[in-house]
Amino acid sequence: MREATIQKIIDVKPVENSDFLDVVKVLGWEVVSVRNQFKAGDYCVYIALDSIVPQKPEFEFLRKDNFRIRTKKLRGQLSQGIVFPLDILNTDAIRILQNDMNKEGCDVSEALGVIHYEKPIPVEMKGLIRGNFPPYVPKTDENRIQNYPGVVDELKGIKVYSTCKMDGTSWTCVYHNGNFQVCTRNMSLKLEGNDDNIYVRMAKKYDLQNKLEKYGKNIAIQAELCGPGIQKNHIELKEHQLYVFNVYFIDERRYGNVKDIIEICVDFEIPMVPVLNIWELKEGMVELLEMAEGYYEGTKNFREGIVIRPVEEMYSNVMKGRMSFKCLNNKYLIKHNE
Repeated sequence: MREATIQKIIDVKPVENSDFLDVVKVLGWEVVSVRNQFKAGDYCVYIALDSIVPQKPEFEFLRKDNFRIRTKKLRGQLSQGIVFPLDILNTDAIRILQNDMNKEGCDVSEALGVIHYEKPIPVEMKGLIRGNFPPYVPKTDENRIQNYPGVVDELKGIKVYSTCKMDGTSWTCVYHNGNFQVCTRNMSLKLEGNDDNIYVRMAKKYDLQNKLEKYGKNIAIQAELCGPGIQKNHIELKEHQLYVFNVYFIDERRYGNVKDIIEICVDFEIPMVPVLNIWELKEGMVELLEMAEGYYEGTKNFREGIVIRPVEEMYSNVMKGRMSFKCLNNKYLIKHNE
């Protein structure tokens, strides 16, 4: 989902203990707005969490948050994202949208100058850059369930599994036509002269270049890199660790099923993200978000959330892509101002 989109207001109700605020429902989100600003059925501009808005007068109230959209609690009501009337768009944009029969979901990020927030990589982790992330491997990204509430109906009665969302940074290694690469979320790193870089060191720790050369197939392994100095190390690791969550078979252009991931992790002796549960899905979105709550094992720190996927990979008509989504722990988001 894009950062700023046209969406329809599904429901509006007053915030308890407030004479001035409403809570409006957009997609699967609840967002606090000014009383009587919207009614059910209205169109609005919805700006999603982890968006950065430009430093303009209409967004000045977000300066204290460095113009980043974060989870808030207002008068006890959870609010995730921001909604604006359509007139926040300029006249030309409004005219185009009024002539667009499919305006719901229309991306207006560029028109508003809204961009996605990327967590900064510490200087000591950046290393020597080789080039861009390889185009034949999908970048790591999970959609939040609230952006696609219809996926719950798609998955009803289907066997799924949940994994703990480890709080770290994205790490990818790739073997393609004899060429081995180690990547951050967006860049490929040099292997030579980069011995102090933690991404490269983790590949060497598990001897992945030799193992993948022996494996001989074009493949990408994607993991969360966690440990000291990364995202405040809420898992309380004593040393850096990888947790594999994706295996991508490049020639077949497909992600591995959970069975494939487990087999690769066992064969290559790399830890996998913890599998929490395997079951036939019957729950709704509210129940799945409740399942996301909890703590990292052996700590008193809220876990970031969970990721849910079908045991057998499948296409989602709702998401128009791979069926895979994250349910983030709202207690974690509030505590860490996310």
